Amino acid sequence: MTGSATFIHPGLIMIIGAVLVPLIPKGVAKKVYLLLLPALAYLSVMSMSEGNFWVIDFLGSELVMGRVDKLSLLFANIFTMAAFASLVYGLHVDEDGHHVASLIYPGSAIGAVFAGDYLTLLVFWEFMAFSSVFLILYGKTKKAYDAAYRYVLVHAFSGICLMGGILLHFGDTGSFAFNHVGALDMGTTLILIGFILNAAVPPLSAWLPDAYPEASVSGAVFLSAFTTKSAVYVLARGFSGTEILIVLGAIMAVYGVIFAVLENNMRRLLAYHIVSQVGFMVCGIGIGTQLAINGTTAHAFAHILYKGLLFMGAGAIIYMTGKRKLTEMGGLYKKMPITFILFMIGAFAIAAVPLTSGFVSKSMTISAAGESHLQFAWIMLTLASTGTFLSIALKIGYYAFFGKDAGLEAKDPPLNMLIGMAIPAFFCIFMGFYPQYLYRLLPFAIEYHPYTAEHVVASAQLLLFTGLAFWGFLKLAAPKNKLTLDTDWFYRLFGRFFLCFAHRVMLTIDEAVSNAYRTVLLKYSKLVAAESFVFDVKIIDGAVNGVASVVMGLGKIIRRLQTGQLQHYALVVLIGIVILFNILLFVL
Repeated sequence: MTGSATFIHPGLIMIIGAVLVPLIPKGVAKKVYLLLLPALAYLSVMSMSEGNFWVIDFLGSELVMGRVDKLSLLFANIFTMAAFASLVYGLHVDEDGHHVASLIYPGSAIGAVFAGDYLTLLVFWEFMAFSSVFLILYGKTKKAYDAAYRYVLVHAFSGICLMGGILLHFGDTGSFAFNHVGALDMGTTLILIGFILNAAVPPLSAWLPDAYPEASVSGAVFLSAFTTKSAVYVLARGFSGTEILIVLGAIMAVYGVIFAVLENNMRRLLAYHIVSQVGFMVCGIGIGTQLAINGTTAHAFAHILYKGLLFMGAGAIIYMTGKRKLTEMGGLYKKMPITFILFMIGAFAIAAVPLTSGFVSKSMTISAAGESHLQFAWIMLTLASTGTFLSIALKIGYYAFFGKDAGLEAKDPPLNMLIGMAIPAFFCIFMGFYPQYLYRLLPFAIEYHPYTAEHVVASAQLLLFTGLAFWGFLKLAAPKNKLTLDTDWFYRLFGRFFLCFAHRVMLTIDEAVSNAYRTVLLKYSKLVAAESFVFDVKIIDGAVNGVASVVMGLGKIIRRLQTGQLQHYALVVLIGIVILFNILLFVL
């Protein structure tokens, strides 16, 4: 192992530290310990210098646990920040298991970010998948258990694709190094499928809005930050410039918005917007220019903050009211005023309102599409931006906090939840006013100025007309208390078909075979066994016993000849010689 002295792995700080959580006494000491781990991880990230660390020779290839460059540093930076804010938000949680998962999950995501080879990446990838499922299980409802089961199946499939692709790639190249992929072959295509499945690219996206809304209140906040953005990182690292990602990302951006507009469940609506916003990033990765990659990484950084804030706000409402659907809410701005203000900061940021983080990050990807003359992508991303403002800032803002008062008994959540919300809210505003904080972290040097008159006026017009359309069609835009079907309908239908086939067809065949065996085969088997027993006893045993009796009889006769007198022995020898002599005469 080389280079270990100057590199302290921030992911392992959180993973190893998680093991000790149950040993810390409950109370202030445990809360301080929980916050200390991501704080130390953040300090480790801030103190790093670029290079490869913790390099191990394995099968003639190098395993690198610490590849540090601007791309990995940016994602590690935001991952540790998000983990800290999310842990603050979840300090009221009493289950040690929840906290253990809440540390291992982001720690594994950080480990994946620093992985310089596919094997190290695969290990952290699987840790990330199986630790995150516990945050869904802690939802403690039947829906949560079912969603967790489906979540495990999907991510196990992702891991299988990734492992298969890694083995094929190693067979072709003799190396596990995780670098930019050129032309796609069978191995790298499987790796790409494993990555885009975690990125929730349609039609492989239904697992996300299926699982995230069923997680625990604070668990959903963690889920919103790490899995899809880890996938964005590995796609940016390995598949930038892969043109199919342009189409997939553009479709993805609009796809998520359409389902969000139709959705009534608040956290499910926000989950669909993860799909949409990650679509911007996937599209930017496909474009592959420096501006596009900068836009992707800037958007990922900003998205983790404002999406976490939105899930925190939704979770606060669920925690205080027990309600999840917009049709059950209304008038909460008077009862939860601080939650309302913080939530709307996140809503304005995701809608790219000027002076927020979304305004200085999201537009870079759209501009990159325009500069590359990708009109289809530019139109799709612009439409998605419009739908985002419509479905979050306007739809949730109006129907949850304003609208008709539902008469819910509520108040702002505990202080730790408000502080957890305030941390990303601060950065949403801070980066809007001071975008250079974000821009200096980006992988490439940037000369991008978001606050041009053209950009500000165009964004203001888009937001204004979207707002007027919402008010003009207020009744039409009202949430409906109904189920929204996604592509999971197909695999759920297949699952029901498979179970029906197993219970009705296969079970019928099994019973028929069992009956035939009992009535026919078993009967004749017993008959054959009986006849075999008779043959064994009368023939085989008889023959064996007869031979034994003859041998024993001969033995008795021979024993009688052994008298101990030499005369008798000489007589026997003489008789033998005579018999042998006669035989020889007969033969000759």
